[in-house]
Amino acid sequence: MAEPTKLNKDMTIAEALKLKPAIASVLMTKGMHCLGCVIAQGETLEQAAEVHGLDGEELLKELNAL
Repeated sequence: MAEPTKLNKDMTIAEALKLKPAIASVLMTKGMHCLGCVIAQGETLEQAAEVHGLDGEELLKELNAL
């Protein structure tokens, strides 16, 4: 059985969504509404967390738990 995909802080939002589409709802509830825009193509999960005033490590834990 394959190990579940683990997201990391250096992945762009677009990369993370491609690997784990289910994270979209979590990101949306945290105020990250621009999931399909050009910013999502280059902004990392860590950068997005910082811009939205979130703890990046906590966000990663929550996303990887899905």
